[in-house]
Amino acid sequence: MAEQYLPLYRKYRPQEFSDLVGQENLVKAFTNAINTGKIAHAYLFCGPRGTGKTSSARILAKSLNCQNGPTLTPCGKCPSCLDILNGTMLDVIEMDAASNRSVEDAQNIIDKIHYAPVNGKYKIFIIDEVHMISKTAFNALLKTLEEPPENVIFILATTEPQKVLETIISRCQRFDFRRITVDDIVKRLEFISEKEGIKISRDALYTIAKNSQGGMRDALALLDQISVLDVENEITTDEVNDMLGKIDNDTLINLSQFIFDKSVEKTIQKINEIYAKGNEPLQIIENLIQYFRNLSVVKTCHDEKTVSELTFLSKDAVDRMKKQVQNVMISEISALIDRLTYYYREIKYTNNRYLWLELCFIDISSENLQKKAISQPQPERPQTIVKPVSSLKPQIEEQLETVENSESKELPKQITNEVNEEILPQKEEKTPIENISEIQNIQTQENKPQKLYGSTDDWKNLLEMIDSPPSRSFFNTFAKPVEMSNKKVVITFKNEIFGKRAKEPQKEDALKKACLKFYNVPSIELEIKIGEVALKSKIQNPEPIADEQKNQKQDEISLTQNILKESEFVEENSNSDLVEMAEVNEISDNQPEYKVKYSDQVNMVKDLFDAKVFD
Repeated sequence: MAEQYLPLYRKYRPQEFSDLVGQENLVKAFTNAINTGKIAHAYLFCGPRGTGKTSSARILAKSLNCQNGPTLTPCGKCPSCLDILNGTMLDVIEMDAASNRSVEDAQNIIDKIHYAPVNGKYKIFIIDEVHMISKTAFNALLKTLEEPPENVIFILATTEPQKVLETIISRCQRFDFRRITVDDIVKRLEFISEKEGIKISRDALYTIAKNSQGGMRDALALLDQISVLDVENEITTDEVNDMLGKIDNDTLINLSQFIFDKSVEKTIQKINEIYAKGNEPLQIIENLIQYFRNLSVVKTCHDEKTVSELTFLSKDAVDRMKKQVQNVMISEISALIDRLTYYYREIKYTNNRYLWLELCFIDISSENLQKKAISQPQPERPQTIVKPVSSLKPQIEEQLETVENSESKELPKQITNEVNEEILPQKEEKTPIENISEIQNIQTQENKPQKLYGSTDDWKNLLEMIDSPPSRSFFNTFAKPVEMSNKKVVITFKNEIFGKRAKEPQKEDALKKACLKFYNVPSIELEIKIGEVALKSKIQNPEPIADEQKNQKQDEISLTQNILKESEFVEENSNSDLVEMAEVNEISDNQPEYKVKYSDQVNMVKDLFDAKVFD
């Protein structure tokens, strides 16, 4: 009967501390502890998978229980060493905490520590994945772990130390195993490949090392799997990528070039070829995101050594990417990564993934996205601080009284100057009538309370920043803005059903992110109202009545008095829900101003068709 095949990760498991790869600091600590005889009663080994935690525990057990021990170089021939190697050592008890996590299992450990070692000097308990032990079992082990017998040592290993109780950690010497670097993994793989007679290129070994995520066991398992692909010829990077389901670098270069050239037809054809080879849509997007990341590194880093360390690509591949990225802006690459990330999330939760994959590449290879990426960012919108008219009321009243008592009946320029300096932006000089009209508009906006709309284009541009097309269409169809500023955005829905849908987390979060992006602020308040009609709040400036019998200066005084009346009215109603204000028309001295409230149908027609209403 043929001998059973032993996997490479088991065959080349480290047997001495010198065999450990990428853990030099820990090897030094263990060496000094054994040489000085400072052996702790409990150890906690933490770190990612495949970094040598269990192997180090076994090496430490062999070093302590070897007949020549404690020693740094176990003989590997004595009964203790052979039993530990074969897993039959009575004095070294290795268990899995996932299947021994109850209080009864903890009690079983406590019972065993009272027996003396059989062959070695120490009774050693190696508990793997110790974070799986229940809290009650941990508490049962506390006293034993704190003060075990002199010949008992606990070695706990875990990939999730945050789940281990602090009371347990405080009783152990903790050692953190780091991820093994790509260079260290490649050196170890070269040594094993040469010893096993595996023909494989260095670039292929780098590809294996990159995909092992810092774990030597994963790298050896992958090398073992790839070694059977081709026994006679050298194994290449393409074969490794096919085994991993990765897209080779040449294909990614061609695909990205079609995207940069805005060739939608060639891009779709290339995607169809890649998909036909068995690559899943999520896999394709993930590979392309990684390629654009490497392209960003090649674009921004000029040191060849740094580029090689960050991308793990061959010099020939880096040179091709440098040539490709010469005429590409970094903002364009960032925009592509951002868009691919969005489609990755969408494809992940959809049923028809290939359809969304095609839509994704039609989008990113179109001209609109690339024009948006290379366009200059818009400057931040300046904010005008408007001072309330109520603060100027005493000054205006005093000036009015002076004018009425004077013979000239002339409105002083001081009122106009104060208004221009404290309320209105500094613009071209205006007549007193024009300035008073602007006061009336600003006073209405200030006291109502700040129903700021901006322009219609602002609302449309804000909606364009919503990533999800369904959410963008929903708000564009059913929502209406009430207030828009860089501190607060208020929208309303006439229908209660659509209002409730807008308050769903997915839609509300999409709109809020768009508001933050549009105003370029870290935080903003978003309020969604239901059942309130949002009409544009605007009061048109009254024009002076052409009447030969009226004195022009008396008109100015009359209009100023109306400003004060309007200010008092708005202040009294500032805390109430103000109704929609229509045009304010000055009729005559005896007929005061009036306000018209239009019906919802009329307002709808006005909003949709920008129509004028004639009373």
